Amino acid sequence: MLRILFLGDIVGEPGRKAVIGNLAAIREEEQIDFVIANGENAAGGRGITPKIVIDLMRAGVAVITSGDHIWDQKEIVEFLDLEPRMLRPLNYPDGTPGGGTMVLDTAKGTVAVMNAQGRSFIQPPLENPYLAVEAEAKRLREEENAKVIFLDFHAETTSEKIAMGRMCDGLVSAVVGTHTHVQTADETIFPGGTAYLTDAGMCGPVDSILGREIDPIVERFRTSTPQRFPVARGVVGLRGVIVAVDPETGKAEKIERFSRDIDPDLG
Repeated sequence: MLRILFLGDIVGEPGRKAVIGNLAAIREEEQIDFVIANGENAAGGRGITPKIVIDLMRAGVAVITSGDHIWDQKEIVEFLDLEPRMLRPLNYPDGTPGGGTMVLDTAKGTVAVMNAQGRSFIQPPLENPYLAVEAEAKRLREEENAKVIFLDFHAETTSEKIAMGRMCDGLVSAVVGTHTHVQTADETIFPGGTAYLTDAGMCGPVDSILGREIDPIVERFRTSTPQRFPVARGVVGLRGVIVAVDPETGKAEKIERFSRDIDPDLG
């Protein structure tokens, strides 16, 4: 089996430091062959920079996915065409910098990673992700001979994510959702052999609201007044999913949620 670790949205300095400092040990303990991480909130909670991309890849992340915050740091725009392992959603129009798919060779076979963004309650509105994903997955299978295909579907609603997973059943190896920062408990393998989880969760502070300090967000809901939302501190929860895939067939054999808390004060 080829074991893939996918890490949910990395939030700010606490999240990225926890990932970088612990990924090597996690890979060894869990016998991980390939690591994917969503990094769109890694720079101060909004966007990602070229330096952070390089740091995460040096730590062992093979491909970084993103979502609606991919453009928040202006220096990432030109970098996307220089580093194809840093993905933006594939359902942007033709001519948009960067790409939404990456194919890499591993010791256990070829792995393709796709990144797409939903359209319900999320900005900006992009091209139809279902049509884009379906066409790209078929292209990867036919032109790249990719059997193992992993999709990070960055979307808000559970229905949109489940619909994507069901559409992709038998077409890709795994569909895992991101964006809500809350790990769901619905991991399953669909009849066609596609592993599915509605949301991987986040790599960010546990004592927080979606990785941000609690009080300003509560105040915003109480009073509807503008607030700053600093990234929280303290114990960091690394959340994600491990999927075991048969590299010969591309079918998932096992899926399990990944959850580990890291106390920065303990090194």
